[in-house]
Amino acid sequence: MRLLTAPPPWLVVVNVMLGTVTVSLNNTALNPALPTFIEVFDLGPVLATWILASFMASMGITLPLTSYLSQILGRKRLYLGGLALFVAGSLIGTLATGIEMVLAARVIQGIAGGLMIPLSPAIIFAVFAKEDRGRATGLWGAAVMLAPAVGPLCGALVLEWYDWRALFLLNVPVALSAFLLGIRVLPKSEPNARKPFDLPGYLLIAFGIGLLLFVTSRLHRLEALLDPLNLLLLPAALLCLAAFVRRVLRHPHPLLDLRLFTLRGYRNSVIIAVVQAVGMFQTLLLIPLLIQLVMGHSAIWTGLALLCTAVCGGLFGQLGGRALDRRGAREAVSSGVLLTGTATLGLGLLGTNAPLWTVFALMMLRGAGLGLSYMPVTTAGLNSLPEAMVTQGAAMNNISRRLGASLALVLASLWLEFQLAANGAETTAYASAIGDILIATGVLVLLALPWAWRFPTEETEPVNRPLAELPVRN
Repeated sequence: MRLLTAPPPWLVVVNVMLGTVTVSLNNTALNPALPTFIEVFDLGPVLATWILASFMASMGITLPLTSYLSQILGRKRLYLGGLALFVAGSLIGTLATGIEMVLAARVIQGIAGGLMIPLSPAIIFAVFAKEDRGRATGLWGAAVMLAPAVGPLCGALVLEWYDWRALFLLNVPVALSAFLLGIRVLPKSEPNARKPFDLPGYLLIAFGIGLLLFVTSRLHRLEALLDPLNLLLLPAALLCLAAFVRRVLRHPHPLLDLRLFTLRGYRNSVIIAVVQAVGMFQTLLLIPLLIQLVMGHSAIWTGLALLCTAVCGGLFGQLGGRALDRRGAREAVSSGVLLTGTATLGLGLLGTNAPLWTVFALMMLRGAGLGLSYMPVTTAGLNSLPEAMVTQGAAMNNISRRLGASLALVLASLWLEFQLAANGAETTAYASAIGDILIATGVLVLLALPWAWRFPTEETEPVNRPLAELPVRN
């Protein structure tokens, strides 16, 4: 293994894992606490959901800034600053005396996550040669996939033994450990030449993402489609995003350079990652309904099924990373997409009397497919970029995945609501609606196969093509 910088490379991976896993784990660990927050602070359901939505919105608004800030401060300083912010947000949540402080803590944590997550692959890339990155990001990706799956279980256990404040306090020692370790092992990176900051471009994308996430958090019932506020804000969000794209394509120093999508490997990787993210979030929404409401089993079986997916994803992520390092992305990613799509279709075709073991088998197959494709394709796509653009590429990948998954969840929720309104809240109606969504999701995943098959090999992709050679529209 060729070492590119002085810090021990696997310690760098461990450090990045500690930081990003803490963010991911914290986000889903609060899910079981929503009823507790409603009771303690006498909240309505809409305000309670903003305990989760404020984190996602603030992260989405921060993501576009990460590349620019890393050029000014350097990756190490910015990542450590994100960790410090996350500790501060966690302490504010621990000491909160009202819902305002809880929401402020979640916003600060979301900002920290928006700074840290896109930096993670860039930091790993800085200490590993290209031919070794698959294994390194596979290990990191395994931990990132496990965290959201075990988060709700950890949150439920904490609430059983302590109270909601402990959900914030538990982040502090882990994040502090990551901070102290990061001071010693993270590679130093000098700030680059400062480019002009495109403030109008940032405001456009920030308002676009923020408004879109706000509206999608409200569109979970049919009557919400006729809400005047939603009818006003949704077009406004789309107009902001369209104006941002138009500005970026004409700006000499854009905040996010969309010309990166002219690189086939990066473009294909984002398409596949978005489709797989849609499948992941749809499954997180639907599997609890399938197991508990349709099949009549307890919530513990839901947790175990999701955990099986995460464990298999982690194990096969290592295989996918090794395959990426040895033979390129095409074989592993194609196999992973095929497995994921087929397993999702299988879940959609299950009847109400299907044995529980079939759900577990299909969820394990889904996990294997995600492990072979999700992180390897992201790593391969970032490998296609100029080294200086990896952080920006990771940010755009993350933004695309979150927006795609949010819109898909809205469509799934509305379809469920429509079916139940038409057929009644009966088990058969739930089974039919869930099956329809899972089948549609499986088909969507399988439609990504052509992009996986056409994923460029190392010999055909213009790796590290200078940014100046990419086309720009005048």
